[in-house]
Amino acid sequence: MAEDLLPGEAAADINTAGGSATTAMAYLQDEKPDADIVPALNLGDLDITTDEFILDEVDIHIQANLEDELVKEALKTGVDLRQYSKQVEAELQRIEQASIKDYIKESQNIASLHNQITACDSILERMEEMLSSFQSDLSSISSEIQTLQQQSVSMNVRLKNRQAVRSQLSQLVDELVVPSTMISVILDSPVTEQEFLEQLHELNNKINFAKELSFRETLACADIQDIVDRLKIKAVSKIREFILQKIYSFRKPMTNYQIPQNTLLKYRFFYQFLLANERTVAKEIRDEYVDTMSKIYYSYFKSYSSRLLKVQYEDVADKDDLMGVEDTAKKDILYCFCVLLTEIDLSEHDCVVYTPSLKSRNTIFTLGQRGAVLSPAELEGPILIPHAAQRGDCRYPYETLFRSQHYALLDNGCREYLFLSDFFMVAGNSALDLFNSVMGKTLSMFLKNMSTYVSDCYDSIAIFLCIHIILRFKAITAKRNIPALDKYWEAVLEMLWPRFELILEMNIQSIRNTDPQKLGVLDTRPHYITRRYAEFSSAIVSINQTFPNERTNALLGQLQIEVENFVLKMAAEFPSRKDQLIFLINNYDMMLGVLMERAADDSKEVEGFQQLLRARTQEFIEEILAPPFGGMITFVKESEALMEKGQLDKLKNDEVRITQLVRGFSSTWKQSVEALSQDVMRSFTNFKNGTSIIQGALTQLIQYYHGFHKVLSQPTFRSLAVRSELINLHHLMVEVKKHKPNF
Repeated sequence: MAEDLLPGEAAADINTAGGSATTAMAYLQDEKPDADIVPALNLGDLDITTDEFILDEVDIHIQANLEDELVKEALKTGVDLRQYSKQVEAELQRIEQASIKDYIKESQNIASLHNQITACDSILERMEEMLSSFQSDLSSISSEIQTLQQQSVSMNVRLKNRQAVRSQLSQLVDELVVPSTMISVILDSPVTEQEFLEQLHELNNKINFAKELSFRETLACADIQDIVDRLKIKAVSKIREFILQKIYSFRKPMTNYQIPQNTLLKYRFFYQFLLANERTVAKEIRDEYVDTMSKIYYSYFKSYSSRLLKVQYEDVADKDDLMGVEDTAKKDILYCFCVLLTEIDLSEHDCVVYTPSLKSRNTIFTLGQRGAVLSPAELEGPILIPHAAQRGDCRYPYETLFRSQHYALLDNGCREYLFLSDFFMVAGNSALDLFNSVMGKTLSMFLKNMSTYVSDCYDSIAIFLCIHIILRFKAITAKRNIPALDKYWEAVLEMLWPRFELILEMNIQSIRNTDPQKLGVLDTRPHYITRRYAEFSSAIVSINQTFPNERTNALLGQLQIEVENFVLKMAAEFPSRKDQLIFLINNYDMMLGVLMERAADDSKEVEGFQQLLRARTQEFIEEILAPPFGGMITFVKESEALMEKGQLDKLKNDEVRITQLVRGFSSTWKQSVEALSQDVMRSFTNFKNGTSIIQGALTQLIQYYHGFHKVLSQPTFRSLAVRSELINLHHLMVEVKKHKPNF
């Protein structure tokens, strides 16, 4: 707009400027060229000669001028101020004239500049008006934007509120609406179909939602309450019929109840639905299940236990079958047969077949293959089938029947506990109470039967094996995190431990009361009582290694002491010391051999008998060397004692004795060694032990003969002529090796 207005105005301004310039040129032409003639000037307000000039202002200017450096310099130099003032005035006039001339000379440009400034002022004024209008428009736009922003915020809040209300209302409407699909499925579809289960979940949600709305007194709830209640009644009726039918199917003979249990677990939500919406029906189903399964388990285990007892060994230990009781001919036959029986390698499913003419029974003090019942393969192996065993005329020891019976209990008990916890949604003490309601009658029957058996049982190995079977089953249930049978395990152990300790104490007392003179003919071979002890002790020690029991170890210690005392009492019945030592060594060796087959080499029992065997063996070696070589041995011991004291000269006069010893040994040692070897091999039942004793005796003989050489090499005896008749020690060792038996 400013550009549009500029040309006209500029033209007018140029004309005006042109007129002013013409006037100025005319003025300059009228002036006289003489520069000396100065026209009078009208200075107006600048004229300081007028009377109107204010003197106060003059004083101020004077004071200010006096401060000027030039003025100060002029005053100091003594310049005449009047003359100087005239000069200044003339200079000012000249400068004024020059300024006027310059102004007149530039008057045209000044006029043009004036016109341009005027035009610019006009343009700027119009632009100011435009900008003011634009500013006003912007102010109105800003207010409109603020208004729009406020409206947007308000709309956003209303939108969120509507969305929240819509969500809640939509959920409310969805929960309140009962679709026709749900009605048709609940009424017509079988409960086993997946669609029925899905719609039952939806119905359960609607029932819970309706309950929640009823607490809030929502009026819309009344519109659906009737149809929801009807659907609930129908669903409860169908579920009740289905679950009771499954429970009743347990009662059919030869039914594998685990199959319907698995089916019920698949539909565990049915019971959850009943528990939430119809507790009376839920309690009815729970009570019916408990009653049914309690009877089933009781009937099953009662029948199974009675059938198992029919395949037990008929001949069992009685109160007279104690370790210290005298053996009879009949028991000898049975005992030998049972020892042979325990050496048979039985596989997991093998059994022992007997004939009517000779009944077999499990041994009382020998473990044999009975310990295999504790191996992992057999401990958790298949249970026994009684009718199959009866058809094969098989018989089993009690602990095998006990293992089968209690493994069946463990397996069924663990599965039942997991089912009850899962289907009936119980845990902790509630689960244990429910489990006891189902299995309590069966467990009581087990404890009663166990009490009856234990009260008349004298088979300590069977009792001890049963104890360790329970300890291992207890560990299995702990590993499976099933606490349901813990109290039962403890009750069984509390019943078995005292009986085992009682039987062990009875055996200890029987050995303590044994009279060696009533045990028949004396024999240096291992005694049957020590054999019983060795077998029994090795069995208990080997079984006790996995779950050590201090009370058991203490009783075994007492039993060992009594057996050692018994062996000493029996040995005292022999008239000669040699026979006594043979009896002791045979019994110690036998007990040690049996113990080392099963017990650890560092066990207390093994170490004790090893010390006793070494001591008695060394004494026996000295005993058998004494008759043929006693003179030489006595001489060597006496000489060595005197040599230590430095009194060997006391034997200086024993030349005749020494001569007899040297010549006697040289002439008879071979025959004596041969007789000694034969005597030892006849005396000891264990050939390996006899060989060891012969080797020990020959080694000891060489040591004595070496000592004999050493004594005769002393200065006291060097002059003896008989020294030349001594047998070379190396030659003697070579000859002795020929007499060592090889077995």
